[in-house]
This record gives sequence, structure tokens and C-alpha cells, in this order.
Amino acid sequence: MKAFKILLPVVAALMALSAMAGNPKREFRGAWMHIIGQGQYAKMTTAETQTYLVDQLDKLQKAGCNAIIWQIRPQADAAYVSDLEPWSRWITGEAGKAPNPMWDPLQFMIDETHKRGMELHAWINPYRVTTNKEEMPPKGHVYYEHPEWFVKYADGKIYFDPGLPECRNFIDKVVRDIVTRYDVDAIHMDDYFYPYPVKGEEFPDDASFAKYGRGWDRGDWRRNNVDRLIEQLHNTLQELKPWVQLGISPFGIWRNKKNDVNGSETNGLQCYDALYADCPRWTAMGWVDYMVPQLYWELEHKAASDLTLSYWWNNRANGRHMYYGQSVNNVMTHRDIAAAKGDTLNPTQLDHKVRLMRELENVQGPCWWPAYSITSNFTGVMDSLATTHQSTPALIQPYTWLDNIAPAPVQDLSISKDKKEVTIQWQAPTSTDPMQQAARYVVYRYKQGEALDIEDSANIYAITGLTSVTIPIDKKDKTKWAWAVTAVDRCNNESTPTLVQ
Repeated sequence: MKAFKILLPVVAALMALSAMAGNPKREFRGAWMHIIGQGQYAKMTTAETQTYLVDQLDKLQKAGCNAIIWQIRPQADAAYVSDLEPWSRWITGEAGKAPNPMWDPLQFMIDETHKRGMELHAWINPYRVTTNKEEMPPKGHVYYEHPEWFVKYADGKIYFDPGLPECRNFIDKVVRDIVTRYDVDAIHMDDYFYPYPVKGEEFPDDASFAKYGRGWDRGDWRRNNVDRLIEQLHNTLQELKPWVQLGISPFGIWRNKKNDVNGSETNGLQCYDALYADCPRWTAMGWVDYMVPQLYWELEHKAASDLTLSYWWNNRANGRHMYYGQSVNNVMTHRDIAAAKGDTLNPTQLDHKVRLMRELENVQGPCWWPAYSITSNFTGVMDSLATTHQSTPALIQPYTWLDNIAPAPVQDLSISKDKKEVTIQWQAPTSTDPMQQAARYVVYRYKQGEALDIEDSANIYAITGLTSVTIPIDKKDKTKWAWAVTAVDRCNNESTPTLVQ
């Protein structure tokens, strides 16, 4: 506990400075929206589902979130129109059954997030096919065309065999299809690579190991299988749409230090050994654009301290973006280690974790699990985010290794007023280069007669994917405002501002 006691005054000072300085202009603020295990979608009509999703996005935007990680392929199925895999039962209630009336949830979410200035990350699970012992894939699934691609583990679930090149190629084909037909900002995978182990039971890959693993240690071979999938997907994205990111959210412990000198001071399941995911290698090789380790534990957890792991992962970014996955329920139900001395703004661990992420130089922000806990305002978390921790809109940091050239400024900026509202509109900059085309815009508001500081988040009025904003007139506000707009490209590079009085 000595390390915690030493940190307390530092954290208190960071909190005070942050409160004075405001929230950062650039910060990733993601939220995972899963469909697996969510029964509400199958019970709603198309119109009800769309209304529900709009409400969810409105609340997440109010809470300051700027990236939605939307689950579209939880078990070799599709929450979108696909000729390769059947409709997900988590959308329609029955695997293989299309929505009626027909609609495309992925396209709907892309449209709704983009007009709000948010990113949409398409979340897939690569290998899982079923979720329980009784379940079987629906009619028409590739399982019946190529049963040799699949294995059944001791947990009773069916999986693609990661050791088969045919399986990697099929998963790559699915990703190619998604990226070709949809304007997604990223392909995202979470921690499910080889399945979480059943004690004493080996994954049944003897046949593929005999065919492809000659000369390999089996653990190294399995890790290489996952590496090859990650590298293949990276190459596919670079080929098709090089602005589309590849992001991974691994289990929070890579290896424990007692087993590896490079590991963390923890004592828990290791994704390197149990799931065969060598995550730091993926950033070091440049195969992924961001990493979101799932740091779902409390700061002082005995086996897996969030504090310890936060510092460990900060040193494994390797020049790529690093976001920290945070469990909303865990954050909001554990008291801060500083709370007893009154050195915190909040008796939960929310303040401490947010300030810690902002202190670490290689960490670009949080990703909240699950989004539904924010939208339900679990123990006031949405209120805290909206009014304090994410109270001003934020741009995501640019992906400079993908593109570091800013787009041209917006054109034909104009302002019109009537008694009730102010309307600002503009035209997108023109470019034939997809990298330089505007994906969203930042609208700044500042006092007339003062210089505009676009680095001050307090000056951001809105981030939007539209080419106009309408602002209600507050008759009690006597301030004379000036306005400016910038264009932001697909890799979050920002143009110079165009000003209007």
C-alpha cells in the first residue's frame, strides 16, 4: 500500500489542475454496445429498435462519448446484410431469420453515429460459432459446407479452428465484405481468440497441429496462428481502405512477472498462455492501430491492480494508440483509495481512473463497458461524465501513421439569424483523395473581439458530421459570439479554422 499512499497527493494535485484546465480537446471516449446476451432487440419491431438505438446514441453523446464499438458478428453471424453468414439471433430472435420489415442495423448505426460526429467501430468475434452446448448453427451456415474447419471444445461450444489457413481466409473474407460495403471507421476484436480454457482440457486441434505445426512448440504455434490472422486483416485493411483502423481489446493481463520478467506484478490468467494472444507484439509489428486492454479491476485489486496494469500497458503502446477498457459497474461501486482522506472529487474510483489515464503519456482515453450502464445512468455515471469528466466534446487523436496531412478548410461558411435561432452552414472541402475528405466538423464559439484558441476545449460548441448547425438563441445571454468551423478527415487530422461573425 505504500505506493498508493505516495500517489495520493499526486492524484489530488492532478485532479485540481484538471478541474481548472478543463477536459482535453483530444481524447478517445469509446463505449462498447454488445448485442450478444441482449434480449431487447429481438422483442422490438424495426421502428422500436431504431428509436431505442437513437435514444442510446443521444445519451452517449450527451455523456461525451465519441466512438461507438457496435457488435455486428458475435458468433459467426451477421447483424447486417450478408451473403456470407446468417442473420444474428440477437437481432431477430432466430438465427438465420431476416428482420421484417427489412433493415440494416449496421448501416443505420453508421448513419446515426457519423451525423453526430462519432466514429463507428464494427466489432466482430473471429472464432466463436455457438454459445452453449445445445446450440447448432442455422441452416445455410458455412459450418455445414466445411465441417472440417470447426472443432467442439470441452465447454460445449463450436469454434473455427485457428490453425487452419482456410479459417483465416474465411474470416478475412468476412472482413473484406464488411469494409468494402460499409463506411466503418474500424474493425474491432475483443479478447476471445482461442477460447478461455476449461481446466484440464486441451483445445482439440490435434489434426491441424499434425498438419501445420511440425517443428513448433504447440503454444508458440497457436500464438503464431493468431498473429497470422491479425497480420492478414491488417494487410487487407491497408489494401482496401487504409484509413480503417484495426483495434484489439485483449484480456487485461499479458503475463505475470513471476512467469516472465517482462510481465506485470499481477497474479491472474495470462492471455499469452491461455488465449494465445501476444498483444504487445501486435503494436510492435504495426499490425494494429489501437489496443484496449480490459482493465476491469479496481485500482488496488490484490491479484490484478488496475493501477499496476495502467502503468504496465502505458509502456506497451509502441507508437500506436492505447485506450483503457473500464468496467462502469466496477468503477462506480468501488470507493477510491483516496476517499478516506477526502482527496477526491468523487467517492467512487471514476475521478481517479480518468485522471490517471490523462496523466499517462501513451494513453489516449477510456472505453466504457458496457454502453448500457452509461445510458441507464448507473449510480449517476452518465451525469458525472456529462457534467464533469467528459463535459466538453472531444476529437479523437489523429492516426498519424495512417495519414498526417490535414484536410483543406471548409468553404462558403455563412451565418443566418432569426428571433429564435442561429444557423451556421458551410460546404465540405473538395478532394479526390479519400484521406483528405472531411469526415466530421468542429464548430467553435468564442467571444467577439478575442482571439480564437482552437486548443481550448471550452471553445468547442459541437462536433458534427453534418454541414450545418442550428443554435437556439438564449435571450438571457448578452455575450456577442463569433464562430469558426474546421474540417476533420478520416484519420482525425484537423484543418485550419474558417471564421464568421
